[in-house]
Amino acid sequence: MQHNLANNIPEYLARLNPEQAEAVETTDGPILVLAGAGTGKTRVLTTRIAHIISQNLAYPNQILSVTFTNKASREMKERVAGMLQRDVSGMWLGTFHSICAKILRRHAELLGFEQNFTILDADDQIRLLKKIMQDLKIDEKKWSPKVMMSIIQGLKDKGKKPEKVDSSYAGHIAEGRLAEIYATYQKRLKGMNSMDFGDLIMHCTNLFEEHSDVLALYHSYFKYILVDEYQDTNVVQYLWLRLLAQGSGNICCVGDDDQSIYSWRGAEIDNILRFEKDFANATIIKLEQNYRSTQNILSAASGLIAKNQGRLGKTLHSQGDKGNPVKVKFLWDGDEEAKFVAQEIESFNQIITAEKHKLSEFAVLVRAGFQTRAFEERFLTLNIPYKVVGGLRFYERAEIRDACAYIRVLMQPSNDLALERIINVPKRGIGKSSIEALYRNAREQGIPFYDSAVQMVQNKALATKARNELGELLGNFDRWRRMLNDVEHAEVVSLMLNQSGYIQMWKDEVQKEKSIEAQGRLENIDELVRAIGEFESLEDFLEHISLVMENEEANLSGEMVNIMTLHAAKGLEFDTVFLPGWEEGLFPHQRALDESGDGGLEEERRLAYVGITRARKNLFISHAANRRVYNQWQTSIPSRFLKDLPEDNVENMPSNLSIHSPSAQNASYSSYGTESREKSPLSQVPAGNGFSIGERVFHQKFGYGFINKMSGDNLEINFQHSGKKTLKTAYVEKV
Repeated sequence: MQHNLANNIPEYLARLNPEQAEAVETTDGPILVLAGAGTGKTRVLTTRIAHIISQNLAYPNQILSVTFTNKASREMKERVAGMLQRDVSGMWLGTFHSICAKILRRHAELLGFEQNFTILDADDQIRLLKKIMQDLKIDEKKWSPKVMMSIIQGLKDKGKKPEKVDSSYAGHIAEGRLAEIYATYQKRLKGMNSMDFGDLIMHCTNLFEEHSDVLALYHSYFKYILVDEYQDTNVVQYLWLRLLAQGSGNICCVGDDDQSIYSWRGAEIDNILRFEKDFANATIIKLEQNYRSTQNILSAASGLIAKNQGRLGKTLHSQGDKGNPVKVKFLWDGDEEAKFVAQEIESFNQIITAEKHKLSEFAVLVRAGFQTRAFEERFLTLNIPYKVVGGLRFYERAEIRDACAYIRVLMQPSNDLALERIINVPKRGIGKSSIEALYRNAREQGIPFYDSAVQMVQNKALATKARNELGELLGNFDRWRRMLNDVEHAEVVSLMLNQSGYIQMWKDEVQKEKSIEAQGRLENIDELVRAIGEFESLEDFLEHISLVMENEEANLSGEMVNIMTLHAAKGLEFDTVFLPGWEEGLFPHQRALDESGDGGLEEERRLAYVGITRARKNLFISHAANRRVYNQWQTSIPSRFLKDLPEDNVENMPSNLSIHSPSAQNASYSSYGTESREKSPLSQVPAGNGFSIGERVFHQKFGYGFINKMSGDNLEINFQHSGKKTLKTAYVEKV
C-alpha cells in the first residue's frame, strides 16, 4: 500500500476530491452518494472497498457489492485488486441475479428445489407458457405467450407471487385468469426443478422473509453492502436490499436521481428519493464536480433538470474551461437535420485534424429509433462510416425487412424468398405443410413460388382455410398492383401494409403489451413509407435499399460515427454530441405524457439531461419545423425543453429556412400550428423557385449534381456519379 509521505495518507485517498473522500471514509451507517454524471462514482465505489479492506474494517468475503452488469463487476474487482495489490476474489461482487443465484444454490431445498436447478432462457420460458395456455384453453390470438410472459415478469419485478395478484389488477387480462396462468407456470417450473431470471431475486427475497435463520446467517456474513446505480433498482431488488441491510446497517448506495430513465423496465425512482425515510440516520453526500464536460454543457444540463420536482437536488460544476456554448439549430425537416449533422462532422474533420478528432468521438443520440434512417442514409451517401449502437441498422430491422418483402412481392412476384417471408405474417393459418406443398408443386412445374400459389388455389389443391386465406392475399396483391397506375406509390404501400393486416398486428401488440418496442416498430414503418415517397418509383426504392445494404456491409470496420438512442447512451461519453428531434410529441415523447402524465414528463426531462451530459466538448441540439407523422406532413412545435436551457449557455445558430418560409428566421415557440400538410414541404416550392442553372443540388439516391436545364418543375441534373437525370423539384434539395 502506497502512502502520501507529506500527509501520511494512502495514495488512493490523495487522488480524491473532498466530497469523494468523504464518501469513501464515511464507513458507518447508511449512506447515499448522489453521484452526478461524470463525477467519478466508479472511483468512489472501488476506493471505498479498498479503504474498508486496507483499514481492516472487514475481510473481502464480508463485503457485498451489487452492480447491474457483469462487466461493471469485473472492472470493479480488477480496480480494487490493483489498488491493494492483493487478491480480493473472496468478495461477494456481482449482479443482483448472480448473487441471488449463488445464495439459492446453497438453500434451494428450503424452497422445494434441488441445488442443481436450471435457469430457463427466454425461449424456453415462452415455450413452457405457450403449452400452459393451450392446456388452459387461453386464446393465444388475444393474449400471446410473449405478452403474458412480459406481464408475469413485471409481477416478479414487484415481488408479487401468484397468490398476491389481486382481481383489480388482473381482471381484464386473459379473461381474468392471470393468477391461474401465473400459478400454473410457477408450479410447472418447480416440477422441472427450474427457475427463470425473474425468480432468482423474488425467490431469494422469499427465502429471507420465510426463513429468519437464513437471513441471520447472511447478516453475519456481510459487514458492508455497496450498491451501484441505485436509481435503477426495481421493487423486488429494493426489498431484497432492505432485508440484508437490517444486519450491520452499513449500506452505501450510489446513484443519480437525475439519471433514472428506465421506469419502463420496472425501475422505481422512489427507491432513491425516499432513502432517508427508509434508512434512519442516513448520510447524504453529493458528488457535483464533473470531470467530463465543459461548464457551458454542465450549466445547460443543470438548468434543464432543475425544472423537475421529483429530485433531491444537486448542481454540476467543472474546474475546466467554460467551453463552447450549446448550439441550437432550427431546420426545415428531418432530412435537412441529417444534412446539417453530416456537414458539421465533415467540418470538424477538416478543421481539427491536428487534434485527431476521431469519428468514434461523434455521437448522434435520438429519442426514437425511426430517426436513425435519415442519418444512416446521409452518412452512406457522403461515405461517412457509422454504426448503430445497441440496435440494428434501419433496413436490418425485422419490421422493415417485412415491409420491404411486401413491396418486393408487389413489384417482383417471382421473388420466392420475399413471398415466403410474409405469406403468414400476420398469421393467416397457412401452415408449414401448405408451404411445403407450394414449394413441391413449384419444383415439379418449374415455376416460381408465387405462380405455384396461384395454381394451387385455382385447383383447390390446399386445405380450405389455407386456400381461402392465400387466395385473398393473392387477390389483394393483384388489386394493389393495379392501384399503382392511379395512386402515388407511397400511398399504395401504406394501403398495402394496412389492408394486409400487418400494421394492425403491431397495433395489437402495442395495445396488449404496452411495449416501447412495438410502438417503435410502428414508427419505423411510418418512416419507411415517408422515405418511399422521396423516390420516383418503387423500382428506384428497391434498387436504393439494395445499394444501401451493400454499402453497410462495406463499412463495418475502422473509425465510425455512433448512432444510438438516448436510453442506450447512458454511461457513455463523446467529444461531440448531436441531439436531434427536440420537438413536442417526439421529445418529450407524446406516449410518455399520455401514459404517465407529469411523471412521464419528468422522466423525459431526465432523459434529456442524460443526453446533454454525454458531451465532453461540443453539443448540438436541433429541431425541425416539419415532421412526417403517419404519412402526413405536420408542422412541429419546438420542445419545451429548449426553453429550460439557460440563455447564457446557449447559442442559436442561424437558420436557413428563408427559401421556404419568410418568417422562419424569427420563428418562436408559439409561431407554429399543428395543421397537417398533404405533401412534402419540398414539393410546395414553385417550379424554379430557389433553383438556378449551374446550382449544386442533392438527391437522396443519386447524390450531388449540378443543374443543366430547367423546364417548369422539371430539372435536368448532371450527377457526379450517376450521369444526367431529369427530376421533379420535389425530389432534390439545395446545398
